[in-house]
Amino acid sequence: MKRDNPRRSNDSEPEKEWSPLELAEMKTGRRIGQIRRSAGFSGRKRMKVEDQAACYHVMSRTVNGEFLFGSLEKEAFRRMMWRMAQFSGVEILTYALMDNHFHILLKVPCQEKWLRKFEGPEGEEKLLTHLSAVYSKAFLMQLKRELWQLRELEDEEGAQVLLARFKKRFCDMSLFVKELKERFTRWYNKQNGRLGTLWMDRFKSVIVENGKALETMAAYIDLNPVRAGLVDDPALSEWTGYGEAMSGSRRARRGLCKVVDVPQDAWEGLGQNRYRTWLYTDGVVVPGEHAPGSKDRKKKGFAMKQMVKVRAEQEGAVSPLLLIRKRISSFSNGVAVGCEDFVKGIAARYQTNYRRLRQKSGSKIGGSEANKEQVYVMRG
Repeated sequence: MKRDNPRRSNDSEPEKEWSPLELAEMKTGRRIGQIRRSAGFSGRKRMKVEDQAACYHVMSRTVNGEFLFGSLEKEAFRRMMWRMAQFSGVEILTYALMDNHFHILLKVPCQEKWLRKFEGPEGEEKLLTHLSAVYSKAFLMQLKRELWQLRELEDEEGAQVLLARFKKRFCDMSLFVKELKERFTRWYNKQNGRLGTLWMDRFKSVIVENGKALETMAAYIDLNPVRAGLVDDPALSEWTGYGEAMSGSRRARRGLCKVVDVPQDAWEGLGQNRYRTWLYTDGVVVPGEHAPGSKDRKKKGFAMKQMVKVRAEQEGAVSPLLLIRKRISSFSNGVAVGCEDFVKGIAARYQTNYRRLRQKSGSKIGGSEANKEQVYVMRG
């Protein structure tokens, strides 16, 4: 049975002056005949868990550590980040956008399970609708046209190969970060009349275990503005997941509710109290703790009396939390963070492909002597 050929559209839109943020949200469009040759993307191998859901902390810094990002740049990055996360199928748990680097804590679902939504008679139409998050109408019309042409030639296998190239991009931490950085670089360079790379390196990523390790990593990220001396209260930060959640954002609240393992509709009260208490517990200044490359800078954070006050304000709604004494570099420069068994399992899983990783449990970086819960880091 012949399928209708999607109509070509020759309508041209009148010229318009686009604002910087409108340009940041501009969707991708490709020229005719380019889709089959460019839908697939390749990249260097990163340590990833592909057969089950996993959480990652990713971080990247600007070239030479230059302070390039003001409010406009951070807002453009945030809009791109949320849209690319929706497209890629990853979940943003929290984030911090600083003047010369960013942190994102994200959860990547199992790709095989996530792709089941595109199976069945309506699966292809659902996939095309999903692609509209980042691709223009013109691009999608061209994609439909190429699929129609392949099927006119009775090449159903070719049509499925073309669609599979898009599916491979979903639930992939590396591709999500790579495309986010590339899109932002193009926008930034165009806005500032510059050429060349914007980032010092590709990016760093750390696998994070659910539970206390995930809560600690989230707190480490949301406390970046406090440690940098930009705000006294993490709720006042405009460019973090916690700050966005406190401003009323449902998407940011959903992420933090997953961090502290409470229902997504329980932010008011339980989720908010639990996470804020954890932030103040984790943010207490620990003697000898410092950020990489900043040994001589005075450490900023909360005094012990501030933490006690915040915990008391919660009226006992939150159980006592661990005071984790850590080295901050472990949360950016490690490979995996979690309990000893988790770190040991990651090392054993990848010892063939990553021979340089330690084959022991890793270094202890914190915990509570009272209840023996310990956090370990595996370094590359």
